[in-house]
Order: sequence, then C-alpha cells, then structure tokens
Amino acid sequence: MEKKIAVLPGDGIGPEIITEAVKVLNAIAQKFGHQFQYEYGLIGADAIDKTGNPYPDATHELCLNADAILFGAIGDPKYDNDPSAKVRPEQGLLKMRGALGLYANIRPVKSYDALLDASPLKNDRIKGADFVVVRELISGIYFGKPRGRSEDQNIAYDTCVYTREEILRITEKAFEFAKNRNKKVTLLDKANVLATSRLWREVVTEYAKQFPEITLECNFIDSAAMEVITKPTKFDVILTENLFGDIISDEASVIGGSLGLLPSASMGEKTSLYEPIHGSYPQAKGKNIANPMATILSAAMLLEYSFGLIEESKAIVNAVDKALNEGFVTEDINQGKYKTNEVGDKIVEFILQ
Repeated sequence: MEKKIAVLPGDGIGPEIITEAVKVLNAIAQKFGHQFQYEYGLIGADAIDKTGNPYPDATHELCLNADAILFGAIGDPKYDNDPSAKVRPEQGLLKMRGALGLYANIRPVKSYDALLDASPLKNDRIKGADFVVVRELISGIYFGKPRGRSEDQNIAYDTCVYTREEILRITEKAFEFAKNRNKKVTLLDKANVLATSRLWREVVTEYAKQFPEITLECNFIDSAAMEVITKPTKFDVILTENLFGDIISDEASVIGGSLGLLPSASMGEKTSLYEPIHGSYPQAKGKNIANPMATILSAAMLLEYSFGLIEESKAIVNAVDKALNEGFVTEDINQGKYKTNEVGDKIVEFILQ
C-alpha cells in the first residue's frame, strides 16, 4: 500500500514526538511492505514566526491532498502569556478543524495494568476502564458568533450555537463506535439549564430509537465529571459537545496515569487528523524527555481508521503495551528514566521482532 501523510510537527515538543511516530510508521512500512510518503507543513507559533499565519494556505492544500494528517502540538509561551496578541497559535488549530471539516474528535481512554499505580486514583476504581469520548469538534461555544468585548472592555461574551444536523452527524459516529464495543452510549449535556443541550438530548434520544440493542444513558456533565473519576468502568462511548468534551477527556487522562498516553483522531468527510491530546509542553522542548507514546498511538489510529490497516495498528499498540510492561518509559510515568528517542527506538525494536 502506498499512502501520503501530511506531517505537521507544530510547536514545543511537537517535532520531537512526531519524529518518533514517523520512526514507528517507517518500521510498520518495513515489516508489512507498505510505502508511506511524508510531506511536512507549518502550523501554530512556528507558522506565525515564518509566515505570519498560524495556518498557512500551503498547509491547508497539503492537508487536502494527503490521505491522512499526523499532527504534533500547538502553542508557545510568547503568545500564551500575551493576552493582547491578535494572532495566536490556537487560531491555526481552530481554523484547520473548520476548514477541513473535522467534526468528530475520538479520544480513547483506558487503564493499563502496568500503570495502575501511576494514576492518582485508586486501583480498584480504574482497573478495567476502557471507553471512548466522541466529541463534536467544530461547533459550539468555540466557534459560535457573536463573540467579543464591549467598547469599555468590561463585558465579554461568547455564543454557543448548534444545529440539528451538526448534532446528528456526531451522534451517528458515536453509535457506530458503540456497535463495535459494548453497545452503550452516554450523552453528557446540561439540558436542565442550556437550550443547546436540550436540542442535543432531543436529537440523540430520537436517533437512538433506531438501535434498540444499544443502551442510551443521558447524564448531566457535572455529575458525569464525578463519575468519570469514581466509576470510570461504567462508561463505553461518551457522546458530548465541544466544550464539555474538551474538559471531560482531559480529566479522564488521569485514568491512564499520564497525558502522554492518550491519542486522538479528528475525523471529517474529506480527511482525518491524528494527534496526542496533550499540549506543546514548552518547558520540555529540546530536552528529549517528552513521552512519545500518545503520538505513536495516534499513528496506530491513523493506520486503522484512515487506511484500514488493522493488523499494523495492533502491532503498534502491542509494542507500546510491551514497552509499558517492561518499564521502558519517560519520566512522566513512574519517574521513568528513558529519553524520548530511546522509547521510540524500543517500540520500533518490538515491532520488528
């Protein structure tokens, strides 16, 4: 198989973790007889510094012409710490999601037996946790208009907007996952307060009637935020809107023991993007200490979801599991002693065995 992958390293630790993911993809290509062609593009603070635009037109064209996109991280302190900055790295990420129609964010969450003690949560609560968050990604309060400040700058406002069609298409995606998992969908909303949440509950409840074999549960987001920590094994597929999904999936990262273990996919009608859920971690930039596993597992999702290479994807997941079981991890996990590139090299070694 020959495929073209757009690679967007981005900012901070992005280039370092992307290097390891590409290394792993090359090992898969070698073992299974594939050819992956990589084309690199600018995004975020790196793109602002070089072009003045956080998501240049050339990067957009690169993404449109690729079979899938592998993305590192975005953000830089010189913009993060300057509230007056008119052009910001995060604008590039939002623009990319909107321009490419990446409406479905998929974030799997699981506990690893080898890392139960790495989580701040009690072992008996998180053991066996395995669920996926399906988050609507290009609507809601992050994209709604009007937004802004009053003339005297003393009032700020954002608008949350959802259409029936936007809710329906992400609901369809969540139920697709549930069919192949444990046949349960949990909708997280705030229908007792928000009009948009009431529309969500109406659309999802009506759609669920087509699938009597799938259990639909509706929870308020504040109650569910507690249960994700106290009863994570009760969840199978979590369906929710943009802001709630952003928060709940980051909260769920403590189950695995490190943000550096959580991959994600952002799926659209034209293409799909794969990235770790963590940020650019600028404090670790250039130190070779960042955990590359989330990015490597994102590459595994890329192989399965975009290319249909299930065996190859499993080979990566198994290699990561083996590295975890043997304690071959970076400092964020149980004070691991290995460097970013050493973890990548070990995972490659396991794949090629």
